[in-house]
Amino acid sequence: MGIKKLRKLQIGAEGTAGTAVPATSVYRAEDCVLADMREVVHPSEDIGIVIGTDRAYVPYLSGGLSMSAHPATFEQTGYILSAGIQDSAATADGSGYVYLHTMPTTAVNTTKTYTLEGGDDQEAERLEYAYVKSFSLSGKSKEALQLSAEWGGRQIALNAFTATASIPNVEEILFQKCKLYIDAVTTHPATTQKALSMLSFALSVNTGWSENYTGDGNLYFSNLRFDGDAFEMLLDVTFEHNSVAAAEKVAWRAGTARSIKLLCEGSALLTPGTYSYKSLVVNLLGKWEKFTELDSIDGNDIVTGTLRCRYDPTAASAGSIIIVNDLAALA
Repeated sequence: MGIKKLRKLQIGAEGTAGTAVPATSVYRAEDCVLADMREVVHPSEDIGIVIGTDRAYVPYLSGGLSMSAHPATFEQTGYILSAGIQDSAATADGSGYVYLHTMPTTAVNTTKTYTLEGGDDQEAERLEYAYVKSFSLSGKSKEALQLSAEWGGRQIALNAFTATASIPNVEEILFQKCKLYIDAVTTHPATTQKALSMLSFALSVNTGWSENYTGDGNLYFSNLRFDGDAFEMLLDVTFEHNSVAAAEKVAWRAGTARSIKLLCEGSALLTPGTYSYKSLVVNLLGKWEKFTELDSIDGNDIVTGTLRCRYDPTAASAGSIIIVNDLAALA
C-alpha cells in the first residue's frame, strides 16, 4: 500500500513546451497530488437495453494539480511566477541573483512550462506542459507567507520518478520581515514606508492562461492561449485603522490610483549588490475597489481594502514581482 509520507512532487523545466523532461528538483510542500482530468462520455442510445451499455469514449485529455497553501520560499516561489506570469532568467547582483517577472502590457509574456512528477512509493505519474492558471500569496502576523496555485497540463501518464532529482535547501518568507510602501503613481515603485499599519495581505492572480484544443490529431491540447480579459490581480490589505488607513480610504473615494510595494526580506546575501538580502518585492499599481466596514482585533479597529491592480499610464507599468535569492538558475 502507498504511504502518505512517501508522496512527493518533482519538477523540471521544459526546453520545448510539451516535451517532457526529467525532474531536477523536489518541490517542498504537502499534498501536491496530480489529477487526471480526462473526460469519459457515456453516450445515450436506443438499442433495446433498458439500463444502457458500457459503451464509452474519451474526447480529450487533460491534467492538473491543486497545490494547497504552503510556506512560500525565496527558492521555489519562482516556479509559480515563471509558469504563470513571465519566465525570467537570473541577473547577477553581488552574490545574489534577481528574477524579474513583469505583468503583461503591450505584448503577451513568454512563460515557462514544466514537467511534474507526482505520486508515492506505490505509483508515480507524470504531467507535461504544466502551467499555472491561478495562484495566491498571503501573509499575516507571526506566520510564514502562504502560497497556493492551480496548475494545468496536457495529460497524466505512468512514469517512474527521476531518481536524481534533489531536495533543495529553502528559506521561508516571513510576514514579520515584510514592509508596506504606498505612494502616488508618480512614484513607482513606491518608496514611502507605512509603518505600524499592515496586519495581513492577500494577493490573488488569475494568470489569463488556458488550454487551446485544435484538430491536430491529438487528444491533448495543442498550445496555450492568453486572455487579457481573464487576467485579474487583486490585493487585499488589512490595516490598523490609523491615519494610513484613513488616507487610503480618501484615495478610494476619490478614485485616485496608488503605487504599492510589498518588500519581504530574508537572510543576508554573502556579497550585497542592489539587494543586500534575499527578497520578495511585489510592485503594484491600481485603484482601491472597496474598503470594508470597521472590524476589530484585540480591541483595535481594523479595516481591509481591496486594490484592483491594472496598468497605469502615468507610471507606464502594470507592476512586477521580483525574487532575489542565491540561485544562478531554478534547480
